[in-house]
Amino acid sequence: MGVVNGSWARAALPLCLLGILDGEPRSYGYALLSRLADAGLTGVKAATLYPALTRLEEEGAVEVEWGAGEGGPGRKYYRITEEGRARLRRDRAAWGAFTRSVASLLAEGDA
Repeated sequence: MGVVNGSWARAALPLCLLGILDGEPRSYGYALLSRLADAGLTGVKAATLYPALTRLEEEGAVEVEWGAGEGGPGRKYYRITEEGRARLRRDRAAWGAFTRSVASLLAEGDA
């Protein structure tokens, strides 16, 4: 997959994080970065990830708990909340409408 525009990745990051967390009981920062990179969002840095997670926590979309690290210090784990799932459903629908609109505009240049 090609390189994704950094500003696009930042704009979609909360939606992507909620999507990842919806499919897992909980996750931590490095694992989330790995999942994003595996999906092609390789430009996301910790300096962008953690503020996005903090905003999602402040908005009630995720909750945080500390847990033991594997052979190291404790980790901050993130889990999606019911409010986060409701937001994910709304944002997923809005994202679909947005991408269809953009695709239709881009396709006009192919005609």
